[in-house]
Amino acid sequence: MQGGLRVFLSQGSVVKNAVLQRIRMASPLLQPVAFSRFESGAPSRMEEQGFESTTVADILKGKGKSADGSWLWCTTEDTVYDAVKSMTQNNVGALVVVKPGEQKSIAGIITERDYLRKIIVQGRSSKSTKVGDIMTEENKLITVTPDTRVLRAMQLMTDNRIRHIPVINDSGMMGMVSIGDVVRAVVREHRQELDRLNAYIQGGY
Repeated sequence: MQGGLRVFLSQGSVVKNAVLQRIRMASPLLQPVAFSRFESGAPSRMEEQGFESTTVADILKGKGKSADGSWLWCTTEDTVYDAVKSMTQNNVGALVVVKPGEQKSIAGIITERDYLRKIIVQGRSSKSTKVGDIMTEENKLITVTPDTRVLRAMQLMTDNRIRHIPVINDSGMMGMVSIGDVVRAVVREHRQELDRLNAYIQGGY
């Protein structure tokens, strides 16, 4: 799936460039406006103009407060069996791990991959192994802040071959986003961008 993300982004650029080419042919008078906005040489300029501007905070707002993976957790003292059971019941692939009695202080995360590699493959018992024994510890985690742009989060996840990334601010743990959350946000951004480009063609601006 992660390899396909690079293809998706590449194809998104192809589609956008095709629409821009159509603007050249159909409406020469719109070129100064359209191309100054969408063909800027500085990547930061494109982000400022709305394209690819969604942040991790936007994703967390969309996820809401329900038990959808935005802030599901277990403790270091829970058994791996109970942690995996919670993942299954809530249809998520990872849980934030905290120390007992310290919900805002992240100790690490436990994922389905941890369970497969450190319990199943090694023939260990999930009912007698504690989460703290197999989790990815906090000092080894790749994290983002609420202000991190979605494309930056995607880059971190693909470069490090991870599917879940904790969101942390100065106050502590805020939640966690998955590769699925990030992909949906990027798809939505591309759709909105193409709608804006099509509006130029249709005369909507």
